[in-house]
Amino acid sequence: MLEELNIETVETHRDFKLNKHHYSSQDLKVVAYSLVKEGEPYEEKVGNFLLDWLDEKDYVEVSTSGSTGKPKVIKLKKEHMINSALASQKFFKLQNPCTALLCLPADYIAGKMMLVRAIVLGWELDMVPPKANPLDQVYKRYDFCAMTPFQLDNSLARLHLVKKLIVGGGAISVNLSKLVQGIKTKVYETYGMTETCSHIAARRINPKKQKKTTIPFKTFPKVTIKLDHRDCLIIKAPNVSDEELVTNDVVELLTYKKFIWRGRYDNVINSGGVKLYPEEIETKLSKIIGHRFFVASVEDDSLGEKLILLVEREFSEETKTNLSQAIKSLKTLDRFERPKQIIFIEKFEETDSGKIHRLNTLDQNLMN
Repeated sequence: MLEELNIETVETHRDFKLNKHHYSSQDLKVVAYSLVKEGEPYEEKVGNFLLDWLDEKDYVEVSTSGSTGKPKVIKLKKEHMINSALASQKFFKLQNPCTALLCLPADYIAGKMMLVRAIVLGWELDMVPPKANPLDQVYKRYDFCAMTPFQLDNSLARLHLVKKLIVGGGAISVNLSKLVQGIKTKVYETYGMTETCSHIAARRINPKKQKKTTIPFKTFPKVTIKLDHRDCLIIKAPNVSDEELVTNDVVELLTYKKFIWRGRYDNVINSGGVKLYPEEIETKLSKIIGHRFFVASVEDDSLGEKLILLVEREFSEETKTNLSQAIKSLKTLDRFERPKQIIFIEKFEETDSGKIHRLNTLDQNLMN
């Protein structure tokens, strides 16, 4: 079995191709050097990772995104990354020959793992620039692809070119979820983190028979879950991590293999003694807000914490009035979940990976 081999003995899979060409491990090093020296910026990142993957070390250094805290560099065992690739193949039922598209930056785990899956599983992988609409200049069909929610939103018109799509790096809004209903592409929302070599659970958001209840995440093979005293998820995944991982994700545990994600513990707002989960509120608000936004809190003398809404849009009195009225009319919002203040910001602060940096956005616009 591949996962039992020493990483130094693993050759590229005989079916592996990168941009239509098969490369041995030795040939792939030459290609990697070429990408670093002469490639476009996104190709340079691919080259740097390939050189890390093909060196003599049994680990790869990977940067976390920084969306929930300070970015940090961690070491991932190559053995664990191989096991993650094998688990993805089994969970998503991906058989060879498999064509795949890399449209994510290779300096973060999601892009790196697309390369690892191709090398280990023998996929035919094509690379395109990691832009907002990655399918814009694509004219062939792919069996598998990974995108961010933003990329998915900009690729709906050409999504028929992908058979199975995984989406991560942020929550999928209610509106976006509705837009993919009824299409042939199987779209999965994934759950995972850098520490688990990308995803360890997923849920299909456009099943053939639309379900009235929330579709839970289902964990991958050899992954089990439980809760801590905060109702936060604890992950036991020995194939991809040597230690149990205690997360800050508040979840509703259905079984030891299924859960419903509620939000981040560090984002929970205690307003007048009522616990509010920003991510749940944002899901409800996404039905009426078309721009990027998020909810947060500021200190309040009477409530302790006051719920506020920040919207990435130019301010006008008419816009503010219309949005306030729409929020009041939104029946799914509990009275405690209605923002006490709406703030318009022209441009949100972002992490290096393009996610909204909530803390920096708040600091830059509210603390000055």
